[in-house]
Amino acid sequence: MINMKVHIKLAECRMTQKKLAELTGISKNTITGYVNETFQYVNREHLDKMCKVFNCSVSDLVEYIEDKE
Repeated sequence: MINMKVHIKLAECRMTQKKLAELTGISKNTITGYVNETFQYVNREHLDKMCKVFNCSVSDLVEYIEDKE
């Protein structure tokens, strides 16, 4: 399972979803989907933009957790 950690970076940077949307050009609805884990897929361009804004690596925004069987 893929987990997004965007909410953690937002909190660390004391940034709102709206501000992140403005800085990246990603819609606020999409940012909200990443934060609330309701996204269908992760856009690589979005990851690139968020990494630039947060000055971080992809692993700071996304983690893989193996599904329990």
